[in-house]
Amino acid sequence: MHTEPNWITTPITAGLLRGALDLERTEHGVRPHRLPARARAQCADGQLAMAEAQPSGVRLVFRTGATAIELDALRTKTAYQGAPPRPDGVYDLLVDGRLAGQRSVTGGNVLMVDMTTGSAEARPGPVGTVRFPGLPEGVKDVEIWLPYNETTELVALRTDAPVEPAPDRGRKVWLHHGSSISHGSDAASPTTTWPALAASLGGVELINLGLGGSALLDPFTARAMRDTSADLISVKIGINLVNTDLMRLRAFTPAVHGFLDTIREGHPTTPLLVVSSVLCPIHEDTPGPSAPDFSNLGEGRLQFKAAGDPAERAGGKLTLNVIRDALSGLVEQRSADDPNLYYLDGRSLYGEKDFAELPLPDRIHPDAATHRRMGDRFAALAFAPGGPFSADRAS
Repeated sequence: MHTEPNWITTPITAGLLRGALDLERTEHGVRPHRLPARARAQCADGQLAMAEAQPSGVRLVFRTGATAIELDALRTKTAYQGAPPRPDGVYDLLVDGRLAGQRSVTGGNVLMVDMTTGSAEARPGPVGTVRFPGLPEGVKDVEIWLPYNETTELVALRTDAPVEPAPDRGRKVWLHHGSSISHGSDAASPTTTWPALAASLGGVELINLGLGGSALLDPFTARAMRDTSADLISVKIGINLVNTDLMRLRAFTPAVHGFLDTIREGHPTTPLLVVSSVLCPIHEDTPGPSAPDFSNLGEGRLQFKAAGDPAERAGGKLTLNVIRDALSGLVEQRSADDPNLYYLDGRSLYGEKDFAELPLPDRIHPDAATHRRMGDRFAALAFAPGGPFSADRAS
């Protein structure tokens, strides 16, 4: 006869969460944020508000003897009018560092976006539950990685044995900022985004400030990074500045200097790696903005195209190659006085040969296999002996 577990409900507090910079109390529970409240108050952009509240890299971490776990959560899932439904977000369960289960939550809210008009309609839905039964006996360290692609309100955590915060394993903290590719776009699950994979291979704790559509050299993001404790820092710069057509070369170079200056105010000697964009053929030499290409929607595919004109480079419009040249020169200049500053060409993570084998499905974002390749390569380039994040260089 099946008996229901004797559930213990544990309050979800900041002490059980890693990878979040803020925790907001809501009507239903708590919402993890990847930017602090002060940063969020300085930008009214809806894209950024959605991206930073999608908890890429955020995980519940605790020690327990439980053999069954339930997590109530209210998701907000984004959908696009006329486009095929996007996959449900995935919750990854790790037990003692190994993947032990994957689930998706049901119900939740839907934000329906019309890309032709830019309008969005919110459709409310109920709280759902993620269940992980049949876990091994004995005390173990548990991590529940939250979906990278759904805004998540955590409502209740139930277990059939007491929960306590996991001990500090003394691992170094890697703080990373980038675009939707760093955020995780089209990865298979939260532990298989390329930063999460690289962090696992490098043996570090990840704080992922990959913000879809929002790696735009915002001063409030730089200040958030300045004020966040970290042993290793990386900043991936390029694609969002091109596909939003946000600035020209005259503004770009001082903006990068200012962004790095702000980070250095809080981390003067921490290894700091500047990474340029991975290969994106539509924007290598053609400026933005990026625009949706609806020609393949009938086949269930949404793709993007470059809407700029290559001739506009003469007027200072940015392309990925223009940005790479500027970044490499800027880092070379600064590193004369900053020996802990490094540069990595993003095409070493995903370049022309990779594109021939693993093309970008929507012409901007990598697929799950490419995330794995990028994670492997970043770990090999950054964390290996002699790399910018090697053990002898970490502060």
